[in-house]
Amino acid sequence: MLYLMILPGIVYYILFKYVPLAGSIITFQDYQIMNGIWGSPWVGFDNFKFIFTYPDFWNVLRNTALIALYQLVFSFPAPIILALLFNEVAGRFMKRTYQSIFYLPHFLSWVVVGGIVFELLATGGLVNVIRGWFGYEPVLFMQQEGAFRTIVILSGIWKEVGWGTIIYLAALTAINPNLYEAAVVDGAGKWKQAIYITLPSLLPTITVLFLLNIGNFLELGFDQIFNLLTPMTYSVGDIIETYVYRAGVLQGQYSMTTAIGLFQSVIGFILLYIFNRLARKTEQGLW
Repeated sequence: MLYLMILPGIVYYILFKYVPLAGSIITFQDYQIMNGIWGSPWVGFDNFKFIFTYPDFWNVLRNTALIALYQLVFSFPAPIILALLFNEVAGRFMKRTYQSIFYLPHFLSWVVVGGIVFELLATGGLVNVIRGWFGYEPVLFMQQEGAFRTIVILSGIWKEVGWGTIIYLAALTAINPNLYEAAVVDGAGKWKQAIYITLPSLLPTITVLFLLNIGNFLELGFDQIFNLLTPMTYSVGDIIETYVYRAGVLQGQYSMTTAIGLFQSVIGFILLYIFNRLARKTEQGLW
């Protein structure tokens, strides 16, 4: 019965993860949709040579790497901190209420969230209204290159931080309450309990999720950036997914964009392997 229960998941990964790998062959072709895979001419590594000598690619790669780094530094710890705060809320009703409030944004699409962000940051939006109370002039934040990455990180945290706490809260429930009782007897306050009991107990979960994030380091997701990007912020906000959409879907450069996707996956695998080797030194690796 257990094998039958996991069968749909196995079928899903075979059909949508492993079978499409065969399509990576067009990376080494000048793929022409009318001729198909078998009729398109082979070009070897020409597509890789092209993307590595194409100036826009390096700008896109830099944008992707910087936003991914900011997400690791700011977005990744946010659910951990929020889970620790939830864990200290007294009263089951209040805890469930706060959790529901923070979970809700996850169920909104990025189209809706993008619209909310644009409305809040518009010249007549709430943010500029508050700035006006202090004598500041309205600013078109969504047109400012310097503000774009901050907006991406903050909007991502607002939308996903609550949902990201679920796994950490589950890990917190597995901590032996006797450890906290012994700490209280020894005179440890809430801060020391968090430092010496809660965080070490969460370390295996944090390590696994960190490694999974590292494996997807260059895969930021198309929806968020596409719905927040404007022509004025292309230089700092254009990432691999949005570039692939324009070049691959709109312009039909399938081979070149497949080569970019393969490069993206190889970099993710290398980073995952390196950080997993480092994590194994603390006996917390994925394998």
